Amino acid sequence: MQSKLPFGKKNYQWMIIGVVTLLVGFILMALDKSQHGFGFLGLTLGPIVVMAGFIMEIYAILHKPTE
Repeated sequence: MQSKLPFGKKNYQWMIIGVVTLLVGFILMALDKSQHGFGFLGLTLGPIVVMAGFIMEIYAILHKPTE
């Protein structure tokens, strides 16, 4: 009897990687020492890492698990 779970093991692994990437991005933005967060970490690197985390989450949700 096969499991009818909507996500497979790889989906959950990608979800965890995506959440960790999101956390790293937000931490990078918080570490910016420039006034009001207008430095490289707050305006460039942090948002790029956060966007990568959201893309990973979308991939994890939309990826069809293999049998």
